[in-house]
Amino acid sequence: MSEGFRGFLNKERTVAAPGFNRWLVPPAALAIHLCIGMAYGFSVFWLPLSKALGVKESIACGPEVGFFQELFVTTCDWKISTLGWMYTLFFVFLGSSAALWGGWLEHVGPRKAAVISALCWCGGMLLSALGIYWHQFWIMLLGSGVIGGIGLGLGYISPVSTLIKWFPDRRGMATGMAIMGFGGGAMIGSPLATGLMKYFATPTDVGVMQTFMVMAGIYFFFMMSGALSYRIPVSGWKPLGWVPSTAKKSNRMITEHHVHVSNIFKIKQFWLLWGVLCMNVSAGIGVIGMSSPMLQEVFGGQLIGIAKTYNELDKTQLAAIASVAAGFTALLSLFNIGGRFFWASLSDGLGRKTTFFIFFILGCSLYFSVPTFAGSGNKLLFVSAFCVILSMYGGGFATVPAYLADLFGTQMVGAIHGRLLTAWATAGILGPVIVNYMRDYQLGLGLPREQVYNQTMMILAGLLLVGLICNLLIRPVADKWFMTASELADEKRHAKEHVIEEEVVGYGEVSVTETPTPIILVWLAWSMVAVALGWGIYNTLINAAKFFN
Repeated sequence: MSEGFRGFLNKERTVAAPGFNRWLVPPAALAIHLCIGMAYGFSVFWLPLSKALGVKESIACGPEVGFFQELFVTTCDWKISTLGWMYTLFFVFLGSSAALWGGWLEHVGPRKAAVISALCWCGGMLLSALGIYWHQFWIMLLGSGVIGGIGLGLGYISPVSTLIKWFPDRRGMATGMAIMGFGGGAMIGSPLATGLMKYFATPTDVGVMQTFMVMAGIYFFFMMSGALSYRIPVSGWKPLGWVPSTAKKSNRMITEHHVHVSNIFKIKQFWLLWGVLCMNVSAGIGVIGMSSPMLQEVFGGQLIGIAKTYNELDKTQLAAIASVAAGFTALLSLFNIGGRFFWASLSDGLGRKTTFFIFFILGCSLYFSVPTFAGSGNKLLFVSAFCVILSMYGGGFATVPAYLADLFGTQMVGAIHGRLLTAWATAGILGPVIVNYMRDYQLGLGLPREQVYNQTMMILAGLLLVGLICNLLIRPVADKWFMTASELADEKRHAKEHVIEEEVVGYGEVSVTETPTPIILVWLAWSMVAVALGWGIYNTLINAAKFFN
């Protein structure tokens, strides 16, 4: 990387001029999140990759080939269970990299972090393509799992602090827009990957390697476009006409001061919010992973108008209800995405604590009601309950950065958010384990398939009750944890921020006139992400229509 380009990535080079329009920042964040969000859709590659050598049928490994042998074996195909470790590593390294380098990101700025994210995510896909070519699974784990996972973490948190500083008047809406993109990435990436694999497939090749290479190129273009479009406001900037003191006097949960990330693990409010996120995500993520088989097993032949249980259906009928269940899964993804923007925006008026209170009370009620809906055969209420639950699952992700900014201030919110994402990594294990193992346990007891999820719903409701208690215990942070004026000034200098002097001396608010950038640039930026997101929504709606048909 040349010295000139490194200088271009420096934080001080990203400070916006007075005429910059803040509405150019959300599409830049969306361009990155829509790309890295494909992590949710990587399962589209599992079946083709399980036939990478055999093409039409998998070449099964012998009983002597265990997991560690599969990392290096070149004579037989990988099992789908083995390939799933890439998905696990995505979120392990997302959480760990966000936690480790969140503070570094605050100091170097979002542009440099986003460029490194693009190099890791897209470079990881290219390395995985090489692993497919050599049929070496360890290379794929290193490429997409480890390196790509680091790219996920840096890309996920790169816009959070920036958006919150550009939109102090609409924190929830701003972060909701970006994080909506992460939820929507699979909507775009999955059909794109499916189409590319069909195009590149031959009688001797499943086409995944070429697909990885093409998608890496497409994603690199969009991610770099977003990264190089990032701008940060000068310290002390606020929207013209907005008076923060008026809003904050009515809500003690919104602080005017700032906590340093080095102290965050010592503050009880952080751990309570960690519990809030972990419980909300655990209750939702397990349902996402089992949504298709759950609908099929609970309703069986009712999905296609036949009065038969799941075990009584023949192969053709099973295929028919699987198609309906795919529509259910697509419907859930739409509510997951829409909930990120809806609930986060709503939290700007309701407050973050009230919003999460609604999540836990409403979610708990719905989980308790699901067995009744299933027992009565009411598909509409059953599906509606899970659509609302998944909207709140996504809404929790989008609302929590604003919650952090309210409690701990905006100076190091990106770094603190990175620490909090370890709750996501924990939930990614806890939720699926509860749902999957409880299902197996209930089947082992001889319960009918349509009843095996009843106890699970009670457990998930219990998780939400724990989250509710954590949320109710959250109070304003004690003054002793906030940085003094001199400490804040030192942090700003260390972070190489372009500081307005009045902000440093007296914590004063400084108005900067917001002169619009040429409107055509704003429309062009939004059009690029809107077209991509619209195409993904269109494809998802087509799949969702299968449920109603």
